[in-house]
Amino acid sequence: MSLEEAFDPQRFRTLGHRWVDLLSGYLEQASGESEMPVLPVVPPAGMLDLVESGFSTEPNEDLLERLASLIAHSNHLHHRHYMGHQVATVLPQAALIEATNALLNNGMAVYEMGQMQTVMEHRVVQFLNRLLGFPDNAGGVLTHGGSIGNLTALLAARQAKAGCDVWTEGHTEKYAVLVSEQAHYCVVRAVQIMGWGAAGAVAVETDDKFRVTRESLERGFASARESGRKVLAVVASSCTTATGSFDPLMEVADFCSEHDLWLHVDGAHGASLAFSSAHRDRLRGIDRADSVVWDLHKLALMPGLITAVLFRDNRRSYEAFAQEASYLFEPVDQQRECFDVGRRTLECTKRGLGALAFILIQTHGTRLFGESVDLLIQRTRELAEMITEEEDMEVVTYPEANILCFRLLPTGEADADELNALVRRRIVDSGEFYVVQTRLKSFVWLRVAIMNPATRGEDLKQLIQILKRLASQVVDEFM
Repeated sequence: MSLEEAFDPQRFRTLGHRWVDLLSGYLEQASGESEMPVLPVVPPAGMLDLVESGFSTEPNEDLLERLASLIAHSNHLHHRHYMGHQVATVLPQAALIEATNALLNNGMAVYEMGQMQTVMEHRVVQFLNRLLGFPDNAGGVLTHGGSIGNLTALLAARQAKAGCDVWTEGHTEKYAVLVSEQAHYCVVRAVQIMGWGAAGAVAVETDDKFRVTRESLERGFASARESGRKVLAVVASSCTTATGSFDPLMEVADFCSEHDLWLHVDGAHGASLAFSSAHRDRLRGIDRADSVVWDLHKLALMPGLITAVLFRDNRRSYEAFAQEASYLFEPVDQQRECFDVGRRTLECTKRGLGALAFILIQTHGTRLFGESVDLLIQRTRELAEMITEEEDMEVVTYPEANILCFRLLPTGEADADELNALVRRRIVDSGEFYVVQTRLKSFVWLRVAIMNPATRGEDLKQLIQILKRLASQVVDEFM
C-alpha cells in the first residue's frame, strides 16, 4: 500500500461503512439472545498463538478482519451478563466521537493545539462542579484516569497545606494523609510516588458498613502525630471499590475543618450519583471538599479514560504543577491561563477528552445519565433481595450503589472460600457471566458491579441459578 492509498478519502469512506456494520453487528449480538460469551477465555499462551509476532513490510490483511478478531476475543461489556469491574457499558455514539478525535489528533497542552477541545473541556468541568454544588470560582481539568487524578489532587493538597513551597524547594518533613482501609490502591500509590513511603498513607479503620467514622479518623490522626508525621489531608471514598460504601462526608468535612486538613474525595465511581435526584444524597457534604476525582468512564456511560479532577477553589489547580516551560507557555495572561491545560495536569499531549464528554452529554441530555444510574442501582438492589431469600447465600452489606458483594454458603465441612473461588472461575470460564471476587472480613466474596443498563431482572435470576448449580457440582467433585 502506498502513502497515497493510505490517506485516500474514498478508501476510508468504504472502510467506514463496513466498520459501522461490524460494530452494529457486535451490539446486536451482545445485547440480544445470541450465544456470544461475555468473555471467550483464552489463556495467554493460546492468545500469543492467535496474535502473530513480527510485522511484514507489505500489507497482508484486511483491516476489518483484524477488527473482527479483536471484537471476538475481547471482554464484551455490552453483554447483559457482564457484571465485573467498574468499566462503563459505553454509549455507541462514543465510537464516532473517538474516531473523529483520533483523526484530528489535536493535543491539549496549549490552547492553540486544541481550541474547541479545550473550551469543551472547560464547559464540562463547569457543569460537573455545578452538579457537586461547588462555588462559581471552582475549576479543574480532565485527565486519563483516577490514578493520575488522585495524584494530581494530592500534589495540590501538599502544596496548599505543607507550609512551604514543596514543589520548588523540596521538603525534609515527614507528611501523611489519612486514607480509608477500603480506599483504592492508587491512593496509596500516589502517596508513595510523592516520596512519603508506605507509612505516609495512614490506614483508617472502617465500621461494619465499610465506612470511616469520626472516631477512627481521630485515632488515625493521633497515630500519625505520634509517629512524627504531619497530616496534610484526608481521602474520603465515594464510594469504595470493593463494596460501594460511601464515607460520611459531612463528618469527615467537620474533622478536616477542625484540624485544618485538605479534604479530598475519591468519587471516581460514586460521584456520578450527582446525576440522580433519587440518589445524590449519598454525596451530601461533597460540596465541602477541597478536591474531587470523578471518573466519567464508570457510571457515566463513557469510554476510558475520562477523569475530572475538580477543585472548589480553581487557584489550587495551578499549584500541583507550578513549572515553567517557555517553549509551550507564554508569560502568564490571567484571561488565557486557564485555557493552557498543560499548566494543571501531568500530561502534555492528551486526547480531546473534553470533546468526547461534552458532545455525549450535550447530544443525549443530562436526564439520560441520571436514569442510567437509577436503573443500575435498582438492579443491584433487586439482586441483593433475591440473594437474601436464598438460604445458602448471603450478602456482606446492603448495596448503596451498583456494587454488591455476596457469597455461597456450603453445607457440611466444605470450605466457603475455596467454594466461592472455584465457582467464580467456572462461571467465567463458561462465558455465561462475568463476575469478580474480593476479600472482606478475611473471607472470599463474589462481587458484581451492575454496569449495563440492558441487564434485566431475568438475567439476575439466571445468575443465581447458575451459581447454585456450579456450587453443587464443585461440592460433589472436590468437597
